[in-house]
Amino acid sequence: MSLPDSVKPATAAAQALGFRDPVTGAFVPPIQPATTYERGPDNQLLSGRLYSRPDNPNYDQVEALLTRLEGGAATAAFSSGMAAATAVFLSLRPGDHVLVPKVIYWALRGWLVGWAADWGLRIESVDMTDPARVAAAARPGETRLIWIETPANPTLVVTDIAALADVAHRAGASLAVDSTFATPVHTQPIALGADLVMHSATKYLNGHSDVIAGTVTAAAANDSWQRIKTVRTQAGAVLGPFEAWLLLRGMRTLYARVETQSRSAQRIAERFSGHAGIEAVLYPGLATFPGHEIAARQMRGGFGGMLSLRVRGGAPGALAFIGRLQVWKRATSLGGVESLIEHRASVEGPQSSTPADLLRMSVGLEDTGDLILDLEQALR
Repeated sequence: MSLPDSVKPATAAAQALGFRDPVTGAFVPPIQPATTYERGPDNQLLSGRLYSRPDNPNYDQVEALLTRLEGGAATAAFSSGMAAATAVFLSLRPGDHVLVPKVIYWALRGWLVGWAADWGLRIESVDMTDPARVAAAARPGETRLIWIETPANPTLVVTDIAALADVAHRAGASLAVDSTFATPVHTQPIALGADLVMHSATKYLNGHSDVIAGTVTAAAANDSWQRIKTVRTQAGAVLGPFEAWLLLRGMRTLYARVETQSRSAQRIAERFSGHAGIEAVLYPGLATFPGHEIAARQMRGGFGGMLSLRVRGGAPGALAFIGRLQVWKRATSLGGVESLIEHRASVEGPQSSTPADLLRMSVGLEDTGDLILDLEQALR
């Protein structure tokens, strides 16, 4: 049984595309831990599945649901967000030219300038907020991939997806979008021209801080997509069946969670914009934020649950501030039901380019008033 195509994405997510177990009638899929599948007397696979690494049944509903939510052609689930991201780059060939943002997730930056460069990819960092600069950096016939994050981690920089899709395609390259912060609730990059959409599914897709996972969704199931799938299978960067089951469970509440978190983040951003103790509030939902107009075009129904504060007093002021918090949890990661805050420069280390006064905040599902009161008392 499946839902009609006409239902809204929130309905598709809540019902996991209308799943019903054909044997029991259960609405929740079973966990399938088997690693191998039987052949019949004629040596043909009875179910079409050969081995769990590429074929575990618990991937099916996760991948089908995210494909529906993103408006894509196919999705692959991975063992982590980094596994998903690196699979896209590993599907390229040594010597290929790749453009990446100046503001990019720090662990991926480390992998790109280290392993990927040593392997032979030609990595070039560009200010992705300026399509003209990106177009000037693109090399037709050589540039194979343009990778962007929007909003970006941790400064919430916004990139014009449609404009860069045009730049990429004119150069003969693909555009890949890390849409972890936006989620399919707020942005569908494929509808704006992107070829690939990546999520650290550890974050909002799962939403409960209890699964490490990643996904890539493709606009077309073409040869490039098959190379990404091959990387996953051959490198073994696959999700376990229980983790896939937990991920699907989390995705069923995706819209309710993200919509609530976005509303709360907007209120917090507005409350502390202009506060005497705050140097700047970085949030795309503020009309004064650079990139707000672009975000308003390509983000629907809100601007996400992530924001950053730049606290007066530099690193000492920022660290003293978070030390006084009582409701917000001082921890890495994001997208869960609990509100998290962290000093990114400390996490990223001496090579970090993140401002020393910046605190990255992931708004959870607590009462917004409680979150605001906790921030206010810490700023006294």
